[in-house]
Amino acid sequence: MISPKLLEIDRSIRDLSLEEQMWLLESLVKNLRKKTNTNNFPLKSQDIEKEMAEMANDNEIQAEIHAIDEEFAITQMDGLEKQ
Repeated sequence: MISPKLLEIDRSIRDLSLEEQMWLLESLVKNLRKKTNTNNFPLKSQDIEKEMAEMANDNEIQAEIHAIDEEFAITQMDGLEKQ
């Protein structure tokens, strides 16, 4: 079961700009890479960086993120302030 804290984080991420979401995604990958033993991980860190760069520049992924932003734009009016 997903924790309420994780759901709160998910909602907060949706309020971020596309640039902020991309930064966060890159940061998460870097942190996961640090915590993961690369010998047991199916991809080498160079492969992960390459794939992340390709994803960041992929027009379909950017379009999907934009669609998600539009879908949840109404939640920006829910009275929560960005910090």
